[in-house]
Amino acid sequence: MKDSALQRRPSVWWGAMIICGTVVGAGMFTLPVVMAGAWYGWSLLILLVSWFCMLLSGLLFARASQHYPLGAGFDTITRDLLGRAWAAINGVSILFVLGILTYAYISASGPVYQSSLNRAGLHLSVAEAKIILTLCVAVVVWLGTKGVSRLMTFCVLAKILLLVMLFGGLLTQLNLSTLLNSGVSGQSYWPYTLAVLPFCLASFGYHGNISGLISYYVGDKKQVNRALILGTFMALVIYLFWMTGTMGNLPRASFPAIIGAGGDIEALMSALRHYLHVSALAFLMDLFSHFAVICSFLGVTAGLFDFIADRLKMADTRAGRFKTACLTFLPALCASLWFPNGFIAAIGFAGLFATLWAVFVPALLALKAQHKFADPTVHTGRQIAAIALVMLFGVLNVLAWFLSWLGWLPVFQG
Repeated sequence: MKDSALQRRPSVWWGAMIICGTVVGAGMFTLPVVMAGAWYGWSLLILLVSWFCMLLSGLLFARASQHYPLGAGFDTITRDLLGRAWAAINGVSILFVLGILTYAYISASGPVYQSSLNRAGLHLSVAEAKIILTLCVAVVVWLGTKGVSRLMTFCVLAKILLLVMLFGGLLTQLNLSTLLNSGVSGQSYWPYTLAVLPFCLASFGYHGNISGLISYYVGDKKQVNRALILGTFMALVIYLFWMTGTMGNLPRASFPAIIGAGGDIEALMSALRHYLHVSALAFLMDLFSHFAVICSFLGVTAGLFDFIADRLKMADTRAGRFKTACLTFLPALCASLWFPNGFIAAIGFAGLFATLWAVFVPALLALKAQHKFADPTVHTGRQIAAIALVMLFGVLNVLAWFLSWLGWLPVFQG
């Protein structure tokens, strides 16, 4: 019977797909733009450090969670280990970040899907496209983690395939001197490095999905850890592929114009069109942006759904999950319909709040759990080192965010 139960346990692959799909989304289009000052070498270093520290923080949270029953979420564990005050602060930060991201994805994806549906002959307004898309995602999340993982797997695989099709040409004609900026003298890179850090942290946000992942694997910590490692590593590889393809073809000197045009997806794509000679490029880019948005939308809302269910102690029944889904999607949808362009100023603060609940809190939870629970399988010295590294990473991110907000960090202008 025991062997039969083990055979029925979900594969690591499905959990990794949830993590990778949550991490990699439309936000990846901003990476080459914000990394233009530090350029490839320094940005690569910061990205690797960020991936490692964010993976460590996720593993620390998973380790602290193993002492609690299945279904215990971020709020329950934080309240027990750090107290009500920390739980309240952490709850506000999680709700703000996940809520504003849900709002952002609805606002950003509505016009994209409306344009595609109109070209397909289905004439809808932007508001109607937002409502239909939100309803579809809400149904998937309401059905549970299994449905999210299956759809996420399809979207991630589609994204990878489209990414290869879109930028395979860039990689085949990659110019090493452009990638290394070796033909230009007197260039400085390291002064821009610190400003990249918060963007890299935001590029590895998945911590809201860990509680659901633990329940999905029925508390099997090895499966959970493997899913976290594999999922974040897959995201790292995709980012490296993307960075190399763009920076290996677009000279560093071309990025100030992209930044001046707003630094959005269209500005970057306009510059890349000079290097991609594919007749179906526009169609492929539309498809890729669709899958990128839907992956992040699914991952973020699944994490917000789990947090709300845990915070409000919602029953894991069809009726209970329906109420949770309404609380997850309706506020963001209504805000997007009433204030379609209001998230731009608020979104900049999301990275700061994410540092609190995705970096500081997991490290503190692991530290408290180490003192409260006697676990002979934990190597105390290694865990203390991991906690210290994660805390240092968080401090550097907060420092970078405030220095940038105050205008004390240099801005790349060519």
